[in-house]
Amino acid sequence: MRRLKVVGLGALLALCGTTSLQNAVANGDTRTLLIHHTHTGESGTFTFKKDGRYDSAALEKLNWFLRDWRTNEPTKMDPQLFDIVWEVYRETDATAPIQVVSSYRSPATNAMLRSRSRGVAKTSQHMLGKAMDFFIPGVDLVRLREAGLRLQRGGVGFYPTSGSPFVHMDTGSVRHWPRMSHDQLARVFPDGKTVHVPSNGRPLAKYDVALAEIEARGSRPGVAVASADAGKGVKSFFNKLMGRKDEDDDEGGAPEPQVQAVAAATPAPPARPAAAAPPAA
Repeated sequence: MRRLKVVGLGALLALCGTTSLQNAVANGDTRTLLIHHTHTGESGTFTFKKDGRYDSAALEKLNWFLRDWRTNEPTKMDPQLFDIVWEVYRETDATAPIQVVSSYRSPATNAMLRSRSRGVAKTSQHMLGKAMDFFIPGVDLVRLREAGLRLQRGGVGFYPTSGSPFVHMDTGSVRHWPRMSHDQLARVFPDGKTVHVPSNGRPLAKYDVALAEIEARGSRPGVAVASADAGKGVKSFFNKLMGRKDEDDDEGGAPEPQVQAVAAATPAPPARPAAAAPPAA
C-alpha cells in the first residue's frame, strides 16, 4: 500500500519558512505545493515538477489527495491546474498551506450539489479534474482573484460570501465570474491588455493584443465573457466568436458544507494523516 508523504499543518507552516523550500519555490523548474484539505483533514507537500518536468509519482499522489472526498473516488487531475495554483501562491507571497475546499467531483456528487443549488455547473470543470476551490490563510481573497485573473489561463470564480470564502480556479476557457466592472478590471489590468470583459460587455483597450498573445502561446481563451448573473446574450456572442459552445461558468457554488475561513496564518489543529491510496494497478 502506498501512503502519501504528509506532515501536520504546524510542520507545514514551519517548512514554508525554510530557505531551502523558498529557493525551490523561486526556481521555475521545481515547483512544490503545500496543501491542506478542509474536508478530509489531510495535509501534504508535493513537488509536482522537477527540472521543468512533471513528476508522475507526485501527480499520482495529488490525484488521490484531491479525490472526491464524499465518494473516495480519484481522477487524473490536469497538471496545468497545479501550475496555476503554484503561480498564484508565489504571486501573492503566500506562506501558509493552501486550504482546499473542493477539487475533483464525481458525476454523482456534482449532480447532488447541482440539485441543491443553481450555482453548480452541469458541465463543471471539477468533474474533469481541472478545477480547485481554495483559500490561503493570510492572503486576501481579492488578491487571490487578481493573481488568477492576470494569468489569463483559465476560469476564476470569486465567492467572498460563502460559509468559507474561497476562489475557484480552473484550466478551462479564460473567463471570470461574477463579472467585474470596467473600473475593477482596469485596476487589475491598467494597460488594458486582457481578454477578460467587464460587465458592460465592452473589452478593454488592448483586448486584441491580449488575445493574440494567448493564441501565440498555443491556447485559445474560449469564453471571454462569463457571468453568474447577467449577459447571456453577450456570452453567446463571444462563444460564437471564439468557436466555442456555451459553457457553464458558475463552477463553485455554496452547497458544500464549509469549515470557517482562517483570517490569518495562525496555527491550526494537527492534520490527519492522509488515507492510503489504492494499490497501483
